[in-house]
Amino acid sequence: MKIHKLLIITFLLIISFVFTQTTTAQINVKGYVKDKAREKANDAVKDGVDDVFEVGKKNKENQQQEEAQTPEESEENVEQPVATEEEQPEAGKPDEKPKLESYTKYDFVPGDQILLFEDFSQDAIGDFPALWTTNGSGEVRTINGYPGKWLYMSSDENAYCLMKDLVLPENFILEFDVIGEPLPDDYAIRFWISMYNTDADYMIDDLYPGTEGFHITFATDIWEVTGYRNEQNSLSAHSTLDPIKASQLEHVIVWVQKRRLRIYHNGLKILDGPTVLFADAKYNRLRFNQWGGIGHSFISNIKITTASPDTRSKLLTEGKLVSYGIYFDSGKDIVKPESYGSLNDIAKVLTENPTVRINILGHTDSDGDDAMNLDLSKRRAANVKNSLVKDFGIAADRITTDGKGETQALVPNTSVENKAKNRRVEFIKL
Repeated sequence: MKIHKLLIITFLLIISFVFTQTTTAQINVKGYVKDKAREKANDAVKDGVDDVFEVGKKNKENQQQEEAQTPEESEENVEQPVATEEEQPEAGKPDEKPKLESYTKYDFVPGDQILLFEDFSQDAIGDFPALWTTNGSGEVRTINGYPGKWLYMSSDENAYCLMKDLVLPENFILEFDVIGEPLPDDYAIRFWISMYNTDADYMIDDLYPGTEGFHITFATDIWEVTGYRNEQNSLSAHSTLDPIKASQLEHVIVWVQKRRLRIYHNGLKILDGPTVLFADAKYNRLRFNQWGGIGHSFISNIKITTASPDTRSKLLTEGKLVSYGIYFDSGKDIVKPESYGSLNDIAKVLTENPTVRINILGHTDSDGDDAMNLDLSKRRAANVKNSLVKDFGIAADRITTDGKGETQALVPNTSVENKAKNRRVEFIKL
């Protein structure tokens, strides 16, 4: 009996031990699973954090690669190079010079006399210019991005007449700047210049004003010239080569030489009418019109000079040549390409006379600071020399330069026209 009880107790102890071990084992399994789950979660977080840092690392590497790229590799991230001290533009240092090669057909040479100059600088903004009249409306304005003052011709089918009698030779050059307003598609800016002879009132709106004259049509689709006498048409000439464009400054040059009329624009001879004008015609009036087109125009810097001086005689015999054919922007020292004809004339004389030496003198008007004008005149003269040397092959040791600023005015600086006469370049034989 005791043995039997002992066996039962032993059996119960065995079962209890097994149960205890099983329970412990189950708890350990749960703990292991829990630990593994926590470890896996931690690993996932760690992996996620690692992924974040990996992305950041890649982004940083990409950024470093983009920053290391050359301008050719990444145009969006281009930074403009910073000029060294030697490269920094200095006050009074000449700007980069444009090339003259494309203007070799600019064969006109303005003479040594200014017959008319008008830039509306004497007029108040918002007023109609004092030296002009019209049967329409208009006013003096400024234009963003373009220096100076401009006459805004705001009326269609109307005339804008200069109230001044001109005395013009048979050979002269007319120049002006024009900016046309932007237009809808399929519309053309179209305005006329008329030069004619009359003793009638300044305000004339006739189709053929005066006893004789000529019209020039300037448009975004055509150039056209018509000469007339007593309302009879002469031989007309037209061209569609490089017409003017809206919303940009256009510089136009008209050369009248007896019966011949030539137009120059953007380095090209646009039109050449050898017999488009009547023989012995006289012109004493100037008029602008806006007929047959849509859109209004701004005009300024109207200049008439004599043409084609005897460069050889004036330089070699008289020893001095005054030139209004060397062009600069206001306040700038860069020789503009339109100067080609005058420079070419000087270069020919120097090439054909290799022993001749010259001094180039720059002159300004009295507007602005005296010292700045003096410096500007010197820089302009130096750049004229550079053009003769680099573009026309004249030896540098044959040319000296100087500037006189406003100190040697030809006429008092009391009017727009007089100021234009004082802004000049002189060539002096040494």
